Amino acid sequence: MWYESLAHVNAALNGTSAILLVLGYRAVRRKAIGVHARFMVAAFVTSSLFLASYVTYHILAGHKTYSGGGPLHAVYLAILGSHIVLAVVTVPLAVTTLILAATGRFERHRRLARWTFPIWIYVSVTGVVVYLMLYSA
Repeated sequence: MWYESLAHVNAALNGTSAILLVLGYRAVRRKAIGVHARFMVAAFVTSSLFLASYVTYHILAGHKTYSGGGPLHAVYLAILGSHIVLAVVTVPLAVTTLILAATGRFERHRRLARWTFPIWIYVSVTGVVVYLMLYSA
């Protein structure tokens, strides 16, 4: 069915989010605040599209079981478990971090972003890793 291709779209959206996050981080380190803001909003939009596509995929297609075995199965479960827990945490962190920036509360934004960025990048990258482990095993 058409919705089976959403798994590939989801991986592409996660990968794109990771790239945008890194570009946004680099921009803020160079003090290019406007560029940083555009990259971070783009990362948020991309991650939001991912979430909508992910939910749609799982409603329509169900879930895919990891077919690999042995020690790699334990690695897969560890990555998946940490990914899921931190993905749940990322949503309110990212929303709050963006709201703080949008409302000009930059000191609080910076403090929270120090936590949000590494968690968000981890979730985006491990999303791609989980996809690769599911679809190449």
